[in-house]
Amino acid sequence: MSHDNRISAVLSDEDVATVQGALTAIRGVLPFLVTLSAQERRELPKMGPKSIGFDEKCTTYMGNRAEFVPGFVELAEVQKDRTLRAQLLRFAAELQTLATSVDDTVQLVSSEVWMADLAYYQSVREAAHRSRAGAQDIYDDLRQRFPGTRASQATPEPATA
Repeated sequence: MSHDNRISAVLSDEDVATVQGALTAIRGVLPFLVTLSAQERRELPKMGPKSIGFDEKCTTYMGNRAEFVPGFVELAEVQKDRTLRAQLLRFAAELQTLATSVDDTVQLVSSEVWMADLAYYQSVREAAHRSRAGAQDIYDDLRQRFPGTRASQATPEPATA
């Protein structure tokens, strides 16, 4: 099975505008989204799958035994956070999957383009080697992308005794 052209698709300008409009609409509904730095991500306490049961117990206890809630904790804000977390989780996985698929597709089509570029470069290099008209100028221009290759390295001086 050939892997030279795994993606063969075209988006119309209208399709691109539709996707961009949908993303703008999503951002419009979620104006409170934040972007954390890598440092902030590391420093924030994490609530993973094992913590869900603990949170559920705390929810019950905070509601039934509010006298133990510290004065700096606002129960109404905690409940808003719990509700928002649950709502975001309803679509976060789908958005993550979509973003990963877009990234993977960009990587694949970029790879296909790059492989075609390299094949063209090799063809031009061979044509220049065979002194085909116009090939040397193209080859000289394209080979600048690969400054460390043999063609651009100086020939060593012979050793003198």
